[in-house]
Amino acid sequence: MRDVELHMPATPKAVPELRHRLHGYDYDVRLCATELLTNVVEHVGDGTTVYVRVVDLSGPGRARIEVTDPDPRGMPTVLSAAETAECGRGLVLVAALAERWGVERGPGGKTVWCEVVRGRGAADFGEVEGGGAAGRPIAAAP
Repeated sequence: MRDVELHMPATPKAVPELRHRLHGYDYDVRLCATELLTNVVEHVGDGTTVYVRVVDLSGPGRARIEVTDPDPRGMPTVLSAAETAECGRGLVLVAALAERWGVERGPGGKTVWCEVVRGRGAADFGEVEGGGAAGRPIAAAP
C-alpha cells in the first residue's frame, strides 16, 4: 500500500474527499481517518488547515493514521454519547477499531493518531465512560 500525505482544509466536504483518496485502504483505515478529520472540523474549526498522513507500518496489515492541526490546546477524549445524540461517537469508533491511539502535542499544534491492524475481526464497542478509550488509557507517543 502506498503512503498518503495531504494538506487540506478540515471541512465537511473534505471528509468524502479524504475517504476517496484512501480508496486503496480498507474500511477501518478510511473510517478512522475521516473520524479524526471530522473531530478537527467540530472542535478546532471548519476550514482549519490540517496535515493528514497514512503510512503502512512494518508488519502485514498495519497502518498508522495521523491528523495534525494547529491548535495545541483541546485534547480529544472518549465520552459516552446518549442514544439519541447525533454526534459524539467519533473517538469511540477510533478507540474500538484501533490497536492503540493517542495525541502528541508540539509547539505548532497537535497530532491525533491511531494504529489499525487491518482484518483483525469485529470491533468490541462495549461500554465507554469518560477518560479512556474503551477502558484503555490514551497510548503514549512512540
